[in-house]
Amino acid sequence: MIVVTGGAGFIGSALVRELNLRGYSNIFIVDQKNHPEKEKNLDGLNFIKLFDKQTFLNSVMNRNLPPIKTLIHMGACSSTTETNADYLQKNNFRYTMELALYAVEQNVRFIYASSAATYGDGSQGYDDDESILESLSPLNLYGESKQCFDLWAKKQNLLDRIVGLKYFNVYGPNEYHKGEMQSLVRKGFLQIQETGKLKLFKSYKPEYGDGEQVRDFVYIRDAVAMTLFFMEHTSIGGLFNIGAGAARTWNDLANALFSAMGRESNIEYVDMPKLIRDQYQYHTCAQMTKLHGTGYNETSTFLEEGVRDYVQNYLNLKKRLGY
Repeated sequence: MIVVTGGAGFIGSALVRELNLRGYSNIFIVDQKNHPEKEKNLDGLNFIKLFDKQTFLNSVMNRNLPPIKTLIHMGACSSTTETNADYLQKNNFRYTMELALYAVEQNVRFIYASSAATYGDGSQGYDDDESILESLSPLNLYGESKQCFDLWAKKQNLLDRIVGLKYFNVYGPNEYHKGEMQSLVRKGFLQIQETGKLKLFKSYKPEYGDGEQVRDFVYIRDAVAMTLFFMEHTSIGGLFNIGAGAARTWNDLANALFSAMGRESNIEYVDMPKLIRDQYQYHTCAQMTKLHGTGYNETSTFLEEGVRDYVQNYLNLKKRLGY
C-alpha cells in the first residue's frame, strides 16, 4: 500500500498519475474535495480510497491502518503569505510529526515535502547539507513551519531514516486550484490571453534589473521523477533539494511563455506590494550535488522546453495530467 497525502493537489496528483503509469494502483489518497479543480485532478487516477486528513490522522493515531509500504506526505498549507502561525504549526509541523513517528515505528518509507522557502534570502546558500540546517533563516511563516519540522527530525536523529524534499519553483499541469500560489506560467498564460501582456515585479535592489530576479524553475515531471527515486531507493535518507540546478530570470520565463504562445514579448514592470518586499527572494538556485551523488542522473527539463510543453499540450488544450 502507498499513501499520498495531498494527493488531489498539484504535486500529489502528479505523483499518483506517475505511480499508476508504473503499475501501482494500491494507493490511498489523503486530501479534501474542497475545490472543483482538485476534484478534476482526481479524474483518470486509479486509487483505492480517498481519506480526509483528519480521518487519516485518527487512523494513524489509533494504529488501525492496513500495512503501508510507502507514505509520501505532500499535504500541507503551501501559501507563503499565510499569517496564521497556529494553523501552520498544527497543519505543517504537528501533522507531519505524527506521520513521521508512525512511519518510523511501523517501518514505513516516509518521504515528505520540505521547501526551498527554508533557505530564506539565500545568504547562507542553497546547500542541502544537514550540518548547516540551524543557520537557515526563513523569510515567512510558511518557511518557518517547514524549517521547524526539518530541525525536529534532525534533533530526533530521524534524517537517516526518512527523506525531506526541498522543492524549488515547481510548475506544470494540475496546479489550477492554487490561486495566487500558481506558477507564473499559468497566471501569465491567462494574463496574456486577456491583455496581451505580462506583468512582472520591479526590482528594489540595484544589483538586479527589473525582471532579472532569478529562480530555480523545475518542471513537474522532473519533480515527480526525483521524488519517486527515493521511493525506490529505500536506503537513502536525509534532506534533498528538488530543483533544476539552474538560476533563470523572470524575464527568461516571460519570454519562454510568449514564445510558446506564438506571441511577441510584451512585459510590463509593476510595483511590488509593500507587504512582500521584505520577504522577497531575489535569487534561488538549488545545489544538486547531493542528489546526484545518490545515483540520480536524469537530466532536468530546460525551462523553454518545459514551458512549451505545459502551454501547448495542457494549457492550450485545457487539459491536466491524468487524462
